[in-house]
Amino acid sequence: MGTITISIDDDTERRFREVAKKKLGQRKGYLGKATTEALETWLRKQAQEEIANDALALLATGYDLGKKMYQERKDLYDRTTGID
Repeated sequence: MGTITISIDDDTERRFREVAKKKLGQRKGYLGKATTEALETWLRKQAQEEIANDALALLATGYDLGKKMYQERKDLYDRTTGID
């Protein structure tokens, strides 16, 4: 288990403590649990943003779908409509 010392503004700290108390109750370790949950949520968000940016970069490179080997759709299939 790690220890991180951070400085945040007073209003944010007060609101965080209030929400953590409401959600987890004022038991031993509630701030640690709430902070861990907040950090995990932030990390998931950052990972999703990275995935989205990678996907957008891949889309920007384009895809080579090959050469079109037919003139019309019916050339792809050996089907007739039955109406001659």
